[in-house]
Amino acid sequence: MNEETKKQINERYERQLDKGERFWPDTIFKDLIMSLGIFVLLILLATFVGIPAEAKADPSDTSYIPRPEWYFLFLFKFLALYGQLPLIGKIEWLATVLVPAVALGVLTLIPFIEKSPHRHYSKRVLPISIMSIMVVGIVLLTLMSEVPTVSEDGSKLIGTLQTIAGIFIPAAAYILFFVFKSNTRLLIWTTSLAALSMIILSGTVLALAPEKHGEEVEVATTLVDQIVAGQDLYSVHCTECHGDDGSVAIIAGVEGLEGEKITPINSRDVLYTITDPSMYEVIAYGRPNAGMPPFGKTYGGELSRSEIDYITIFMRYSWDDRFDAPEIPELFPPLAEGEAPSYDVHIQPIVKRYCISCHRPDKDNNNYLMTTYEEILTTGDNVANNIIAGDENSYLLQTIQEHVIMNPEKPDEEMIGVMPPSKALKPNVIEVFIRWIMNGMPKTAAEAGVLFQSPTPAP
Repeated sequence: MNEETKKQINERYERQLDKGERFWPDTIFKDLIMSLGIFVLLILLATFVGIPAEAKADPSDTSYIPRPEWYFLFLFKFLALYGQLPLIGKIEWLATVLVPAVALGVLTLIPFIEKSPHRHYSKRVLPISIMSIMVVGIVLLTLMSEVPTVSEDGSKLIGTLQTIAGIFIPAAAYILFFVFKSNTRLLIWTTSLAALSMIILSGTVLALAPEKHGEEVEVATTLVDQIVAGQDLYSVHCTECHGDDGSVAIIAGVEGLEGEKITPINSRDVLYTITDPSMYEVIAYGRPNAGMPPFGKTYGGELSRSEIDYITIFMRYSWDDRFDAPEIPELFPPLAEGEAPSYDVHIQPIVKRYCISCHRPDKDNNNYLMTTYEEILTTGDNVANNIIAGDENSYLLQTIQEHVIMNPEKPDEEMIGVMPPSKALKPNVIEVFIRWIMNGMPKTAAEAGVLFQSPTPAP
């Protein structure tokens, strides 16, 4: 920049300063207004949009795939694509150190590379071109961050398209920028073609990407939800030994533990003397010497930290008289006179609460599973008699009414004991099962509603 140009710039600066605004209070006031607007926007987003809740972090959960926050997803994807490159993809420091350093260096050196004294965008084509490709690349890499680089069938087409759009085209564009830095028209054409190519290839990738089937994790956020979640988990993992209300003192019907004496876990001896962290450790680690297996994933069990916390919360608010429990929704809606219950609305929550603890795979249950509607109707060593539409002598109805099923071939031998073995079901629960089976075991509320609305046939 020659002295004449510097003199013109300084004179223009002085003129603008004389007629311009002051830093205090004019510029500061504008900055405060903008900051307040951003703050209000964040409050509104947090209030009405929010972010999805996630389960508590569990270091023992090997299925968890860590991911950065959204504003780093472009770099996360860039590193994934870089790893697919032959030869240099194995040299990690190039992508983690050299490439970011070069990018920051280019941004820092732009004012020294492009020395035009003009501020209008039409006179600053090179910096705008560099930033345009960078912004387009960041946006597209962020959008493609959920797309795998290799498809389930082993095809690398999607990964190749991503690599071209996210690495090769931007790299080629940056090289051409410095080749054509003095030619405005070529810079504009290069920027436009590069950005358009990146957008088309990225759109193709998103269109070809396989549908995501990741398992959604339900997180209980309110106290009521946590208690209900804990009760469901307790029903599956604990009811078999401790009963649905934690009152069992002698275990019954559990292979290997029949007749074992235990302290009722709903008693003050347990709830008053064991803190929540200690209760977590008992559930997570178990008590191997007493026959209680570990339930925490850290020790080879099935439950995450959040799930064990839910069980602890359920026990506290259900049985510890020092805690005031909130109002918990009913297990199933009450039946009207003559109404037929359905599996979806009535039977499923009952089975989940009282039956699945024993009637699931890898349990001693005569191969009778109850985790789905189909299993209830079609599994078991005595499938022909377990549940029969309209038959009050169905084995299921007999056992839940505390009638033992004897072996027809050996009349003195018990074939199926009462269910549940530890404590009888409540009368209203038994009534639901009876009305469900006697009405043909409807699966949905719509099917049950048809039965309820059908006129009674004339005698």
